[in-house]
Amino acid sequence: MTDAFDLSMPWWQYLVRACIVYFVLLAMIRLSGKRTMGQFTSFDMLLIVLLGNAVQNALLGTDTSVGGGLILAATLMLLNWGVGYLAARNDRVERVLEGVPVVLARDGHVFRDVLRRELVSRADFDKAMRENDCAQIDDIAVAMLETNGHITILKRSEK
Repeated sequence: MTDAFDLSMPWWQYLVRACIVYFVLLAMIRLSGKRTMGQFTSFDMLLIVLLGNAVQNALLGTDTSVGGGLILAATLMLLNWGVGYLAARNDRVERVLEGVPVVLARDGHVFRDVLRRELVSRADFDKAMRENDCAQIDDIAVAMLETNGHITILKRSEK
């Protein structure tokens, strides 16, 4: 039972490992694109589970102690809070971490190259049109891919 509380490395190494893994994964997720994070499918759930398993050894090494797990959990939660705090108070940090909205269509014209670059399928775009009661492309004033991956469509005003 004492093994449950004996750390296999100095406490500060848990902090360093947690910071490295957190920021590398944050960068990888950010690079995967807005649309990837906006659509949460069963494939995404599988990815999250596998990512957790893949980085487990990078975080814990050979440690299986309760203390090591709690140090890592607290460090990761503190990092997440700190990054959120910085992003909420600094526009530049927010842009780097979350990106900026992207125009997908304007005045009835869909930018197909932008759809491709942002990994938005035509089926996803059509679904967003239906969800916004937009029957035709010509009805679109502007369509935006938000930083959370959601597609917002503003319709042209009826005259």
